[in-house]
Amino acid sequence: MRAAADPELVERPLRRRFSAEYKLRILREVEACSRPGEIGALLRGEGLYSGHLSKWRRQRDAGALEALGRPRGRKPVDRRELEIAELHRRLERSEADARDRGRERVRERRAMIERTVEELTPIVGTRPACRALGVAPATIYRRRRPSAPRPPRPRRLPARALSAAERQAVLAELHSERFVDCSPAQVWATLLDEGRYLASERTMYRLLAARHGSVRERRDQLTHPPYARPELLAERPNELWSWDISKLKGPATWTCFYLYVIVDVFSRYAVGWTVQHRETAEIAKALIAQAAEQQRIRPGTLTVHADRGSAMRSKPVAFLLADLGIAKTHSRPYTSTDNPYSEAQFKTLKYRPEFPHRFDSIEQARAFCRDFFAWYNHAHRHSGIGLMTPAAVHHGRATELHAARARVLEAAYAASPERFVRGTPMPPTLPTAAWINKPTTKEVAS
Repeated sequence: MRAAADPELVERPLRRRFSAEYKLRILREVEACSRPGEIGALLRGEGLYSGHLSKWRRQRDAGALEALGRPRGRKPVDRRELEIAELHRRLERSEADARDRGRERVRERRAMIERTVEELTPIVGTRPACRALGVAPATIYRRRRPSAPRPPRPRRLPARALSAAERQAVLAELHSERFVDCSPAQVWATLLDEGRYLASERTMYRLLAARHGSVRERRDQLTHPPYARPELLAERPNELWSWDISKLKGPATWTCFYLYVIVDVFSRYAVGWTVQHRETAEIAKALIAQAAEQQRIRPGTLTVHADRGSAMRSKPVAFLLADLGIAKTHSRPYTSTDNPYSEAQFKTLKYRPEFPHRFDSIEQARAFCRDFFAWYNHAHRHSGIGLMTPAAVHHGRATELHAARARVLEAAYAASPERFVRGTPMPPTLPTAAWINKPTTKEVAS
């Protein structure tokens, strides 16, 4: 199992915070400024407004900054918080083990591909060997003969660039007390209204970036953590599950029922489902616990993937998975393609000819889903798993059925070979792996 993202590192969006020491330091630097535009340059470089200075001066005069800088005693430790922290550590360890196993598996696959190419090169050549293994020849050649790094070339100054005096004049306007709190777009528009043009808006941003290293966001906005793309691999049943919740329309407008479904990614087998009146963490917890018990999941062997819904990220579900030794991963925000197997299963459900426009009651919805999942697991020939039923792949009967299909096709070919212009027909290949966000061949080979 390979997990590229750390699912537990779900940082809350935070606003920019300033310590008491930082505020006092900025005030001292501002008081030391004496030349025109020097305060504006300092504020833009630090990403501050002049309003910050006024607020911090009032706090300093009231003694609030000195009070904030004093050391404070430790708060009494709550035993419940210690237990929660221990559960988080256990969950992080299980997820780290799952990631390590996935990385080791990918490294072994890369090394095996490279060794196989080197062994086949004297026999068939490099390009035929790469073509047979699905590896880009350029990757193999590059690893054999890595190119020397090229020295960077200095960029020539364009002829239409501003002179040093013109650049200084633009910076003087941007750093002036009049425009210190204005964006370059506002400065540019204001100067135009006054009949002056110094530079384009983009040039103003470029000059500020060259002067201060970067142009920082000064508004008090939330800073969201970055989310890495989950890359998950399943090579056998009960190695990777995907679960989600979908709404089923109820008898009246604005009424609906909630369908919970857990799908095994490798076999597409629905290992658990339920229809309820509402979406809650306790129902999700009970469903996952029942599915894990029925499938006899051992600790450290399963990863559960879901989107970022409230039930999926709830503490009851996280604590249950930690107790069972199950790792969990989450999709990126607003990225439905990070959970494709659950989305495809819901589409199969809702595109059935007998799927009603609305359900009159929750009993009708449960009866319909009961018939649907019996058909889906045991009668539906899924195109993603060699036209096998999910139950056949999940319970290990796919190889036997594949061999039986091959015998039937061989008999048909022996009876009428002229009808098969491409030779002996073969049944669809069985699945060997199922990916969520599969890396490209180049990434795997390199």
